[in-house]
Amino acid sequence: MRRVLAIAVTGLGLAGCSSFSLDSFKPTPPLVQVQLESTPPGADATTSLGPTCKTPCSLNVPAPDAGFTVTFALPKFIPATVPVQVIRNPGDFTSPATTLIEPNPVFAELKPVAPPPKVRKPMRPKKKPKPAAAATAPAASPFPAPPPATR
Repeated sequence: MRRVLAIAVTGLGLAGCSSFSLDSFKPTPPLVQVQLESTPPGADATTSLGPTCKTPCSLNVPAPDAGFTVTFALPKFIPATVPVQVIRNPGDFTSPATTLIEPNPVFAELKPVAPPPKVRKPMRPKKKPKPAAAATAPAASPFPAPPPATR
């Protein structure tokens, strides 16, 4: 009777685990520390993994299987995005596994936004001033003067 009860309890336990997955046995990715710096300092650094901070700063991020990016943004400066590689060295019997971030520190030099171009007014030709003598004297005519009238 004891055996039948043990099998029934075991069967019920396995029936409840129909959504059992081996993913739960995968280890969580190790956290790696990433140093973030920018010129000028004070930029908002946002990783594609989610964490953010103001430079200069340091973040602990889970090391993904592939690389990730860090975007630096500061008002009145052009944003910059820097790709980051994750290098995994599997351990052996004599050394543990390591995860490296390249580059570390992640650095970005932000360039200022160019000022808007000045609107140039169209150039107008300068008017030549009339000479003072020409303004008071009658204009010379290419025609001869009319004869005086006789009466």
